[in-house]
Amino acid sequence: MGLLSRTGEIIKAKWNALLNRAENPSETLDYSYERQLESLQNVKRGIADVVTAKKRLQIQTQQLEQNVVRLDTQARQALAAGREDLARQALERKSGIQQQLQDLDTQVTQLGDQQEKLVANQKTLEARIEQFRSQKEVIKAQYSAAEAQVRINEAATGIGREVENTGLAIQRAKDKTDQMQARAAALDELVSSGDLQEIGSDKTQLDRELQQIASQQQVDSELEQLKAEVGSGSPQKQLEESEPQPQPEQQPGG
Repeated sequence: MGLLSRTGEIIKAKWNALLNRAENPSETLDYSYERQLESLQNVKRGIADVVTAKKRLQIQTQQLEQNVVRLDTQARQALAAGREDLARQALERKSGIQQQLQDLDTQVTQLGDQQEKLVANQKTLEARIEQFRSQKEVIKAQYSAAEAQVRINEAATGIGREVENTGLAIQRAKDKTDQMQARAAALDELVSSGDLQEIGSDKTQLDRELQQIASQQQVDSELEQLKAEVGSGSPQKQLEESEPQPQPEQQPGG
């Protein structure tokens, strides 16, 4: 039972959130205003019905009053003619009609009171509706202005409905960039230190160092050879060889 109750609360919360997102305050206010106008029309129809019923009773009252006058005349005529029995019958009918007239008067009075209350309610409702209409237009104008301001700010700052997704996308791009930069730096360090083995090569770091020593020795050997060759054929040496050698002096008498 608790699980069902909790599920129901969750559904209600989701539904309310959906309604809040879909609700347009301007449309809601206009709808409420239309409902109030419908209520006002119902009150006016009620007043019209009461007035119609009262008029109908008033017409019926006039007819009964005419019957009372007619029966009173007939009773007088019957008594003048010596027909007391007919006069009694006329007076009895007259009495019954007079009782109806009293009931009708009571009903007409009640309808009049009801009419006055409905008219007062109509005036009160009209005043409230007019006040609501003014407030409605003010609220709609304020909402429209706020909505326009939000759209302007969103356009100016780049913040829109997709701001959350955009932020996540930017963060993911930054993370990938950081990872790529870290990987590139690590590869550079491995390449510089010689710890990274060339692809497709089975040479170890020791092999590469020995090869580098052998290469350096070969360079040194070639350099020494070039020095010897250049040294033996230098211009200074050639000049010395071309100069005449001094002759030994002859002794007198020899």
